Amino acid sequence: MSQTRRHKRKLKAEINVVPYIDVMLVLLIIFMVTAPLMNLGVDIELPESNAKSLTIDSEPVQVSIDADGKLYLTLGKAEREPIERDALVTKVSAFVASNPKVPVLIGGDHRIEYGQVFEIMVLLQQSGVPKVGLMSRPPETKKK
Repeated sequence: MSQTRRHKRKLKAEINVVPYIDVMLVLLIIFMVTAPLMNLGVDIELPESNAKSLTIDSEPVQVSIDADGKLYLTLGKAEREPIERDALVTKVSAFVASNPKVPVLIGGDHRIEYGQVFEIMVLLQQSGVPKVGLMSRPPETKKK
């Protein structure tokens, strides 16, 4: 009698995780690509053409842009002063740090490009301003 034994292999009770890792890495790449695109927006409150005036408890910080693109800053009740972009970030961040609930408004000449106003909004966001309002004037009524 020849003894031939068959060796039975034990079944492995393991899960093959390689496909799950592949899916996870693809999702990670997708989120890494799309995450920076989600932070491009700047939160603003755009006034409507027939909007009523806002009631403001304190004097706002006003950033004005004239037709030539020059910046002017008014901090609270102080006088309007010309300012450079770098100094704008420094002054507004210091003022907002001491007065966190102060409203910040941007007023731009109607002849400038929207991109210039957008750049100032980005600078104000970098200064730590949570909300930026846009100043406008009510439409003139037609005289008969």
